[in-house]
Amino acid sequence: MTQLTAQQALAPLRQQIDSIDSQLVALLAQRAGVTAQVGKIKQQFALPVYVPEREQALLSARREQAQVLGVSADLIEDVLRRIMRESYQTQESGFVCCRDGGGKVVVVGGAGALGARFVSLFTRSGYKVAVLEQQDWRDAEAICADAALVLLAVPITLTEQLINQLPALPEDCVLADITSIKAQPLAAMLAKHSGPVVGLHPMFGPDITNLVKQVVVVCHGRADGQYQWLLKQLNVWGAELAVKQAAEHDSAMQLIQAMRHFSSLVYGVHLADENADLNELLQLSSPIYRLELAMVGRLFAQNAELYADIMLSSCEVAALLERYQQRFTGLLQLLKAKDKAGLIAQFSKGQQFFGELAGQFLQESKQLLQKAADSRS
Repeated sequence: MTQLTAQQALAPLRQQIDSIDSQLVALLAQRAGVTAQVGKIKQQFALPVYVPEREQALLSARREQAQVLGVSADLIEDVLRRIMRESYQTQESGFVCCRDGGGKVVVVGGAGALGARFVSLFTRSGYKVAVLEQQDWRDAEAICADAALVLLAVPITLTEQLINQLPALPEDCVLADITSIKAQPLAAMLAKHSGPVVGLHPMFGPDITNLVKQVVVVCHGRADGQYQWLLKQLNVWGAELAVKQAAEHDSAMQLIQAMRHFSSLVYGVHLADENADLNELLQLSSPIYRLELAMVGRLFAQNAELYADIMLSSCEVAALLERYQQRFTGLLQLLKAKDKAGLIAQFSKGQQFFGELAGQFLQESKQLLQKAADSRS
């Protein structure tokens, strides 16, 4: 009997794999066609793109099936989540208009990155959209005269000034903003306009592909019944709404945004001042450090003025960071003193604070790290 080479033995198996993979591609194309039809029906009946209950039921059923067939349930969930993310993208071509009769939307700052994202969304939803930029202010009264919504998408430092510059708006016009601070802009809008007012904060940047699973914070201002169509429109686009008081929101943003951005700024500048070799760091890094480095590096791919404004948005941020510096110094002193027991005690404090969430975050981070490792070339 002629002895087979390794390549000869593998050839028929590889052909089977190629055939199965080809069938998978064909099935994915078939599935994409069905999800496109689903998207059309959702828009016809003003249903949201993202339905958490449906997604979870689908994943649970397929995980159970995978276990019966001896396939990794985690693998199947990873694959399905990626497929679903793509299917949401196929449902982005057009949306139902959630306001009876449609109407005109004026986006102040609509030529900016985030403003342009909302211009696109409202346009694809059937609204008549107008953009109001600096050169258009002499015509602002005419532009806003018949508006159903005036949405401010301008830098933090200009928001209150431009709110005050707005002409008188129609009584039923909704006045809203998408600034990352809420108390001051909301107060300014309430003082300027006697009609419906709402503060919004999209917790994402202009680089997102769609609004599915993206959080939009809602701070109610006045006459919330008159802007329910706007909140429904955000839901239809796939966003998840989180209702907060303006002061509560601003306090949380000091930790979520300002402090995080400042910490990343310090880390990045420190690496620069240390003349760190980024290519060497990437070559030697574990997936977790690569991910951490990516999150720091991501900051420096953004608009410097925008992030400086976020960090400077509240006088309370400096006091928060001073407390952070004090705790950093305290832990540093334990390190310099080689106080192992002291470091462990501080670690224990953190463990107690995170509680059961620590385990949840461990599992979530494992999934992220696996994906980071997969993408490493």
